[in-house]
Amino acid sequence: MNVVLIVSDTFRYDHLRCYGNRWIRTFNIDSLAERSIIFERAYAASYPTVPHRHDICVGRFTFTYSGWEPLPRNEITLAQILRQAGCVTQLIADTPHMLKDGYNYDRGFDGWIWIRGQEGDRYMTSPREVKFPCDLRKLRRRGRTTTQYLRNVSLRRFERDYFVAQTMRTAIEWLELNYDQHEKFFLHIDTFDPHEPWDPPRWYVNMYDPNYEGEDIIYPIYEPCDCLSEDELRHCRALYAGEATMVDRWIGILLEKMEDLGLFENTAIIFTSDHGFYHGEHGLMGKAIITPAAQGLTALYEEITHVPLIIYLPDVKGGKRYDILVQPPDLTATIIDLLGANRPKGLQGKSLLPIIRGEDVEWRDFAVTSPSLMQGPVSGQRITVTTDEWTFIYAGQVEDAIRDNPGMQGNLERLKGIAGEIKNELYNISKDPKQEHDVYEEEKDVAKELHSKLLKFLIEAGTKREYLKYWSRLE
Repeated sequence: MNVVLIVSDTFRYDHLRCYGNRWIRTFNIDSLAERSIIFERAYAASYPTVPHRHDICVGRFTFTYSGWEPLPRNEITLAQILRQAGCVTQLIADTPHMLKDGYNYDRGFDGWIWIRGQEGDRYMTSPREVKFPCDLRKLRRRGRTTTQYLRNVSLRRFERDYFVAQTMRTAIEWLELNYDQHEKFFLHIDTFDPHEPWDPPRWYVNMYDPNYEGEDIIYPIYEPCDCLSEDELRHCRALYAGEATMVDRWIGILLEKMEDLGLFENTAIIFTSDHGFYHGEHGLMGKAIITPAAQGLTALYEEITHVPLIIYLPDVKGGKRYDILVQPPDLTATIIDLLGANRPKGLQGKSLLPIIRGEDVEWRDFAVTSPSLMQGPVSGQRITVTTDEWTFIYAGQVEDAIRDNPGMQGNLERLKGIAGEIKNELYNISKDPKQEHDVYEEEKDVAKELHSKLLKFLIEAGTKREYLKYWSRLE
């Protein structure tokens, strides 16, 4: 058995037909889903990009002890575990944050290839002047990241030059050279698309908004979306949809090559993402608040926390759907089992294989999604607890955290002025899937029960008291 893991950054689960979408073209991933197992209720754990990769890399809920930072030197990685089991491991990525600036997420792989230039990667220094597609005031960080990105793509001419295309083509080349050379292999493919900047070839955008004549806001400010006109907001959705379709197209080309090589006979394929993105839902654009006035985090609703998870197994008939609550550390445990490696001490994920085999397995009854707990709730951090029926968004003990970090008071007040009060919220997602009706005040007993479950989880995960102290009471 081989394993190919495909992580597509910021790919919303509800933008795939296999999860109910009806307006975006994702024929290839949906075709794979028909042959695969679909997990209806997969949720992010550590948030956002780098913490999510950390979860998969070590099979733990790393938000309890780590943040957006380089891979800790003392941790054993999935790639190292698999190599010890005689598996050849390869990383191919254009996601810059896991590799740049000494982040070292290539550690343990037999081979790794970094497709340079995505987002703000310090790659090219020319042209000095770039042409922006919209007013700089509409771009995140007033265009600083976009400036670097536009330099990086200045030589791009054809669709094959786009990042997801380069990444999938590189993976194809690796497979052509390696598909029959090893007893077993693990190939981790990590593409940053459809994360911003959203600038797919024009024909993809025209699929969704052909008559638009305004500006292309390819990397919008993360803030309440009333800063955009209805046409601009619609077009942002079209730009993102075009990115999603382009990602689907190139994943399809990869899958076609895997068919040619006979790899569907002996290779598990996992497709997933790290989190989603707000396109106007809950009045927000982005997945945080990043403005000239203030920076911080928003509440993490379903559009962010709920992620796609599709697993193809050669010996399992496709079409099955499971509604168990799955999180990224479970993928680590599943890959370890698929490739016959030994489970390391401290692994917090649970393998999905017993579930798939039909065994009676005790499973979690809630999922936890959170930014790092290291700073405390001083920048709008909230923990989201999800069950089959409820979503509890827990704001923690904000006043205690500010008392210990008085320098954050000003930013927090400006953040409240932009995005509203930072408070506990509760939604009955079985009746209110769009989370439009906060019932926290009416259902405080439910919130108390979920908080008790969360606190027990954090303690059992080994959360240090210095981090736990801001999340121990329900106020």
